[in-house]
Amino acid sequence: MVFTLKFKKQMKDITAQEWKSLLATDNDAIIIDVRTDEEVSEGIIPGAKQIDIQNPTEFMQEIQQLDKNKNYYVYCKAGGRSAQACMVMRASGITTTYNLLGGFSQWDGDVEQL
Repeated sequence: MVFTLKFKKQMKDITAQEWKSLLATDNDAIIIDVRTDEEVSEGIIPGAKQIDIQNPTEFMQEIQQLDKNKNYYVYCKAGGRSAQACMVMRASGITTTYNLLGGFSQWDGDVEQL
């Protein structure tokens, strides 16, 4: 329990506006979409890499390969799964994670179709 609280404090929840502002100046930014393939078919934030958190084995394999020195902007549909993903990523040694409050459902920026 203490472990989870420790990492939750270090993850930052940010609004879509904060997300856009931070991304505009962050040369070490990587966007991670943790939604399912079905959800991603509705669109994706440009430049995002999909790593489906509902496929735990693949998710863990993928995050182990990420550069731990980059800054990760993580989102899902509503913000819950991405918050979980941020905590798992931090436990894996990634030091900077941002969770999009309200997830993709609150995103008002550009969207691309895959």
